[in-house]
Amino acid sequence: MSQPAYLVLENSMVFEGRSFGHPIASDGVVGEVVFTTGMTGYLETLTDPSYYGQIIVQTFPMIGNYGIIRSDFESPHVQPRGYIVREHCLKPSNFRSEGDLDSFLAEEGIVGVCGVDTRAITRVIRERGVMNGVITADPASADMDAVKSYAIKDSVASVSVKAPCVSPPVGDAAFRVVLWDFGAKGNIAGSLCRRGCEVTTVPHCYTAEQIAALRPDGVMLCNGPGDPADNPEIIEELRKLTELGVPIFGICLGHQLLALAMGARTERLKYGHRGANQPVRDVKTGSLHITTQNHGYAVIPESIPEDVAELRYSNANDGTCEGIDYKNIPAFTVQFHPEAAAGPLDTGFLFDRFTDMMGARKNA
Repeated sequence: MSQPAYLVLENSMVFEGRSFGHPIASDGVVGEVVFTTGMTGYLETLTDPSYYGQIIVQTFPMIGNYGIIRSDFESPHVQPRGYIVREHCLKPSNFRSEGDLDSFLAEEGIVGVCGVDTRAITRVIRERGVMNGVITADPASADMDAVKSYAIKDSVASVSVKAPCVSPPVGDAAFRVVLWDFGAKGNIAGSLCRRGCEVTTVPHCYTAEQIAALRPDGVMLCNGPGDPADNPEIIEELRKLTELGVPIFGICLGHQLLALAMGARTERLKYGHRGANQPVRDVKTGSLHITTQNHGYAVIPESIPEDVAELRYSNANDGTCEGIDYKNIPAFTVQFHPEAAAGPLDTGFLFDRFTDMMGARKNA
């Protein structure tokens, strides 16, 4: 039977609910509290490595109604530290379902809180910015010093693969792609494989020399958690990689890391973009796309060196950088998720742009 559970934010605001999933430990669960507005895709959200070290608040009122479907996972395990919902469905209805959310979180060792006004929490974060919090059974005993000092550390190393692995293409192999893993969502490799790519996923600690030794037709820089500036070794190796002339496609954290390697700067957003309804404008064509996003940092548009790159996509809501085209190297990157798991399929054509770029280089 569920017990009282509390979310205590670092500004001392307290939200009361009931626990589900794994029992709450005596010292609680501390994390960076963020919200996501997706109406579907809670399985992809829970298994997205970009949520490592965070406590997720779902704004949609009922979560778990279609159960647990492992083939929809973006990684093998739950990535956030805690999960907060208004209501979790006890009896999911879906012919693909393999279980319920409560049991799944218990198996994964993840604490959940239900019966909370998640939109009230969201309003607080929108007004005051992302902050840390603790899920606890006793708010009076919460160590607020520990909450305030919490920082996500070694995030990329914690979610990256430990050894290379190969995903075969669907059909004949047309291209060899190295996916540099900073915390990749599974459907990134899947989107490439469906386009005839043999994808070799390599650990975050690989060097440009090791990647070059695999003789790739292209390199995929994927999403991942944390502050991009916390990865100086990767950024330095990326600088070396750009000298090889291999086509590069970057998504989310990969987009930010390449920008840093090429002289741009990043900044932390007040509350980030997390959900499946972010409008993005192509500044070159004027077209508008609805996108899936999950990030707390962004490239500063004014910091992009004009002789190196140009802004290609911008967020129609707040004007933040959503994509960059590079001038002197065969590379482009986007902040949003064109693999759209879960979310709209508007920008799936970017994978085709990447394969076209690899094809042009092979045929040159």
